[in-house]
Amino acid sequence: MFIVIVIVTVLTYILPAGQYERIEKDGRSVVDPTSFEFVESTPVGLLEMFSSIHAGMIEGASIILFVFLFGGALGIMQATGALDSFIKFVAVRFGTKEKLLIPLMVLIFASLGTLIGSAEDALVYIAIIVPMTIALGFDALTGFAIVILGTLATGFISGITNPFNVGVAQSIAELPMYSGMGLRIALLAVFYVVTVLYIYFHAMKVKRNPELGEYGKFRREEHGQLDKNFRMSKRHSAALIILLVNFILLVYGVIKLGWYISEIGGLFLLSGIIMGLIGGLTPSKMANGFISGAGDMVSGALIIGVAQTILVIITSGGLLDTILYYAAGLVEQLPPAINAIGMFIVQLFLNFIVPSGSGQAALTMPIMAPLADLMGVTRQTAVLAFQLGDGISNMIFPTSGVLLAGLAVAGISFTKWVKWVFPYLLIQVAVAIIFLIIAQSIQYGPF
Repeated sequence: MFIVIVIVTVLTYILPAGQYERIEKDGRSVVDPTSFEFVESTPVGLLEMFSSIHAGMIEGASIILFVFLFGGALGIMQATGALDSFIKFVAVRFGTKEKLLIPLMVLIFASLGTLIGSAEDALVYIAIIVPMTIALGFDALTGFAIVILGTLATGFISGITNPFNVGVAQSIAELPMYSGMGLRIALLAVFYVVTVLYIYFHAMKVKRNPELGEYGKFRREEHGQLDKNFRMSKRHSAALIILLVNFILLVYGVIKLGWYISEIGGLFLLSGIIMGLIGGLTPSKMANGFISGAGDMVSGALIIGVAQTILVIITSGGLLDTILYYAAGLVEQLPPAINAIGMFIVQLFLNFIVPSGSGQAALTMPIMAPLADLMGVTRQTAVLAFQLGDGISNMIFPTSGVLLAGLAVAGISFTKWVKWVFPYLLIQVAVAIIFLIIAQSIQYGPF
């Protein structure tokens, strides 16, 4: 990531700076697609490159602090012993039915992603699901993939009623909100089958030979021996009921009240304290649990800030709009039959510098929507190209804060993850191209 920082800094001396005018639309700043002009370059100096790391930390402060907050809350929850009891209970319960775990859990996380746009909030489940999969004879990679591929690569990307990608993009493109749902449901079904099969084949390989597994920061031997007669205590059962209520309130708050990471973090902290009291923890033990849990998140939180530095330098050097301008120009030159695929490829790579789904929609759709009109591509297809490009590359780009934070929670290195997930990524790209061809052939609409 530091090498990328150096490269983009050098590019501020090579590429011309450009600028689009921004206008207010429905309370949101969007790009005027006819306003691009080259401006005086503002190359980033050596000292500014290093000081941009601090600026990157500030830019990523909301998610960094959320990571610390939920990590601390999870530390309190873990200190009660309730989560460990739950893991052991499920492991015993699924002792002869562990193959049902993968499709069931992927379906749950995919539903959260596609219906309410779960992303950052899915991080809290990693520390619960990963030890569970290890206890069932799989590995940390299996548990991590269930959460991340289920939520983001299956659910968020298909966006049946996802307010953060499809909702924003359709609003900017002036499409009826959540129109075209039928094709997105089919997209969800295909991605679900691909995800379950990909994780399942890996899990079964590890089940047959545990030495082939990736266990992250967890020890296989700590979770491998199960007491078949294990029962949860009443305290642990009551604490887990609080956790269940927490999840119900989370879904309600996100859907009905518009909660985001501040409210979600506060909810988990409150739930952690209540669970601590029910679990019999003293205030000192709760405080120590919070500090321990937050401490486990330090590496992931710092990586998020460093990733944001890349975006800070690109913006400071005036390259963001230049890159967008040339990318849109490339799409315009493509043959009509593959214009939608060209849009998808542009969005795929733009996600490196704008990893936020709603941010990328606000930046690109004001240009891609009128561009689609000129090229004979429906605006609904342009939105589909955006959501697919935005979602797929989140699985591999180091600027995705959710991915990096999740890897830190599981203790899995970024390079090992990329090596494992890359074939899955290629399958996703193939599925995306097929759906875009279908969308263009049927004039996916209403317009």
